Amino acid sequence: MSEATDTESGTPLLFARVLDGTGGGRAIDWAGIQEWEPAPAGAGPGDQVLWMHLCRNTPGVYEWLQERIGIPEPTAELLTSDDTRPRAFREGNTLVATLRGINFNPGAEPEDMISMQVWSDGVRLITLRRHPLQTPREILAQIDRGAGPGDVGAIVTALTESMVTRMSQSIVDMNEHIDLLEDMNMDDDPEDMLTKIATIRRNCLGLKRHMGPQHVALEAISRDAPEWFEEHDRREIAETIDRLRRYLDDIDVSKESAVVLMDELRTRALASNERATYMLTIVAGIFLPLGFLTGLLGINVGGMPGVNDGHAFWWVTGICLAIIAVLMAIFKRLKWL
Repeated sequence: MSEATDTESGTPLLFARVLDGTGGGRAIDWAGIQEWEPAPAGAGPGDQVLWMHLCRNTPGVYEWLQERIGIPEPTAELLTSDDTRPRAFREGNTLVATLRGINFNPGAEPEDMISMQVWSDGVRLITLRRHPLQTPREILAQIDRGAGPGDVGAIVTALTESMVTRMSQSIVDMNEHIDLLEDMNMDDDPEDMLTKIATIRRNCLGLKRHMGPQHVALEAISRDAPEWFEEHDRREIAETIDRLRRYLDDIDVSKESAVVLMDELRTRALASNERATYMLTIVAGIFLPLGFLTGLLGINVGGMPGVNDGHAFWWVTGICLAIIAVLMAIFKRLKWL
């Protein structure tokens, strides 16, 4: 069942797992979540962490977060709002974050992003989303195979790493499109190429606009996360930040390549227009004196020479040809042709 419909009737729950601490976990329903309590300290790794993935636009989520979980009103509002700019901060012993991932849903554009809100106190992890997001499902599949994260910090790092890694595919696709455009004959359909290049530039700007704040949010997680976010989790977040920096650099390269292609197309179009204007000027320069001559001979007044001469037309034609020849010789001497 897809994530868009996989919710318990009347509840915001998309899925939930109680981690066993060794990479696996057991499923738990909405009623079980209300009664769940972490295992006592020293009782072993099992039942120490609960991960809940919720649909944030389901009615009642905002109230449940405050009443059942005890989240302060401003934080609960942030977790359920449509203000999706990436950010992260520490609130006591809890970590609050808003992250963004690429929208791979059908019909979505590469620059479209889907937000995911994150809240955790080290024992409970709540992730919330409005539109279907593939990244949590990937981590869920790992847990169900028994090869997933074992604690909250590991889940958070796995989620961020997966979201950033998936961004690379969009960047690779854009670079491939640019390579194809560079190999195409630019004289075939410049308008179509300009449209494609403009789309690539728009995608680059959209990704850069969203990924820049995400970079700041990940740095805040690495720097300000509570003590339950272990040192190896911070190192993994740091590696994800480095990867994100490289992706941001790749976006800049793609954007500059698109600009270079667009400038080349415009330069070629301008040169073509200039050649056309130049040829029209040459033609006008040739036919302007001929037009003056034929216009002069065409005036309807008395005394026009050659009116009664049967060979006058041929004389005028010869004179016109001579003028053309002289003009062509002058233009070649001036290197206009």
